[in-house]
Amino acid sequence: MDHAGYMRQALAEAEKAYALGEVPIGAVVVLDGEIIGRGHNLREVLKDSTAHAEILALREAAGKIGDWRLNGATLYSTIEPCPMCAGALVQFRVKTLVYGAADPKAGAVDSVIDVVRQPRFNHQVEVVAGVLEEECRQIIQRFFQALRGKKADGEMAELVEGARLEIE
Repeated sequence: MDHAGYMRQALAEAEKAYALGEVPIGAVVVLDGEIIGRGHNLREVLKDSTAHAEILALREAAGKIGDWRLNGATLYSTIEPCPMCAGALVQFRVKTLVYGAADPKAGAVDSVIDVVRQPRFNHQVEVVAGVLEEECRQIIQRFFQALRGKKADGEMAELVEGARLEIE
């Protein structure tokens, strides 16, 4: 599978988040051509600010291989990672980050700051940006348009609460 194929897998994860009323961000971790970790945002459902798609995918991948070092792995994310997730990429020793859409307000790779290529850290991450960029941007835009419409009548809060109860 190529970058676009793996990004489609990350987009499928983002759709899962969307269905739960979460900001639709998805991520997959690939090592030696195999997806070893998947994640989608669960911050609202789990009431956990660290439950970002990238963090959840990295944790699953590390559990699968039995090591926190994900040497040689590639993380695919539908959006440019935030500072926490970018830092996790460095800490997990991920080789390559491939992301879809930039995040001009909180992106910690190319937009606001660059955490993953900081030369003072003992590990740097290679970056490929803009893979399926339009599709990745559209799912976020669709979510926030729907959220603005539903906020007026309280539907989104009800959806998130229902999803949280379903997971528990």
